[in-house]
Amino acid sequence: MNTPFYIKGLIFGFSIAAPVGPIGILCIRRSLSGGWLAGLLTGMGAATADALYGSMAAFGMAGFTGFLVGWQTWIQLFGGLFLCYLGVRIFISRNAASPATGPSNGATGYFSALLLTLTNPMTILSFAAVFAGMGLGRMGAGPVAAVWLVVGVFCGSMAWWVILASVSSRFCSGISARAMSWINRLSGMVLTGFGLVAILGCLKT
Repeated sequence: MNTPFYIKGLIFGFSIAAPVGPIGILCIRRSLSGGWLAGLLTGMGAATADALYGSMAAFGMAGFTGFLVGWQTWIQLFGGLFLCYLGVRIFISRNAASPATGPSNGATGYFSALLLTLTNPMTILSFAAVFAGMGLGRMGAGPVAAVWLVVGVFCGSMAWWVILASVSSRFCSGISARAMSWINRLSGMVLTGFGLVAILGCLKT
């Protein structure tokens, strides 16, 4: 085990996941409505995407990176539209709470978060810049170091989602149907707002 690179990846993975954005809102909302597992699976989707982009940066997949950046506008547009769809769907949802999370709902939460995180191709450039600063390309930092760095990113990201889902789900049983309805509306508006900002950003480029 390459402990120094694992720890660096752990710190970076946690720090890149911690800022509350659309995935954080989804994780909180799903933890409140469906419990800890629903929120955790949402976070796991985001952590998987972080690990995938981290792998591309760590192993120098410049060709695929260039492809993603070249199609950034269209990918971001798709992500914005998907966010708007999720936001509207949550806003009009009449289901106040659903304590049980079945396999189908869990898979939906995982893949929706994975897709949303992957629709930000510029993330891979952040990974590339930070990994270069960590000395991944210097002598002695080979494939094994890259693997442990990516593993650290995934574990660090998952650590944040475990914390967020655990804290949010503690309030699950105490939320009334009326309060959950307002949470759905607020979450829907925030997610739709994120989506509209992404779409407007595409139109300006």
